[in-house]
Amino acid sequence: MTSKLWSFVRDNGLSLAFGGAFLLALAGQAFAGHAEFNSELRVDGLAPISLTDYLASSDFAVDVTENWQSEYLQFFLFIFGTVWLLQRGSPESKEMDRVGPETDKQQRVGRHARSDSLRWAGTGDWRQGVYSRSLGLLMAGLFLLSWIAQSVAGAAAYNEQRLRRLQQPIGWGEYVLGADFWSRSLQNWQSELLAVASMAIFSVHLRQRGSPESKPVGSPHTSTGVEGG
Repeated sequence: MTSKLWSFVRDNGLSLAFGGAFLLALAGQAFAGHAEFNSELRVDGLAPISLTDYLASSDFAVDVTENWQSEYLQFFLFIFGTVWLLQRGSPESKEMDRVGPETDKQQRVGRHARSDSLRWAGTGDWRQGVYSRSLGLLMAGLFLLSWIAQSVAGAAAYNEQRLRRLQQPIGWGEYVLGADFWSRSLQNWQSELLAVASMAIFSVHLRQRGSPESKPVGSPHTSTGVEGG
């Protein structure tokens, strides 16, 4: 491995590792979901479909997007929630006296922008306002897009099941007001919210040496907004 390539891998190790793990998990879901889907077809007396057809199906799409939307919802709520909400002793929280969006000086925006700050951080106009909230807005947008995709794919998958049972299909509006859509959404939301709440409170008392998601091992439980490294 050349020094340039090694430098790239080292500098992007976190995103490369999790990106690779994501692709492996998605592939595993595709193969497992395909097998399960064909098993259900056989039970209904229908012919199985190919993996390619399954990947293009609404069943695969809804299973994928219902997980994506909940993940992006988690990050959106956490990013915006931690602006105002605090947790004493947690490295996931800001310090107790820094509640809110903070001052321009603390955030290094406007006339307090530095020479190495991005240009939009110092414009003082709408561009600064948008960029100041760009991460949360992106997560909100990705959540809405994936949630809408889930609703469309979910309606199609639900109607396919109804047709196999010789029932009339329903419209998208009726589907998003129905139990299947909200059951799929809420079962993912509750798990994501539980994970965030667990991380916030457990990190008050427990440590992981070397992780920036944990306080230094020797830090007292009351230390807030202090991260290790």
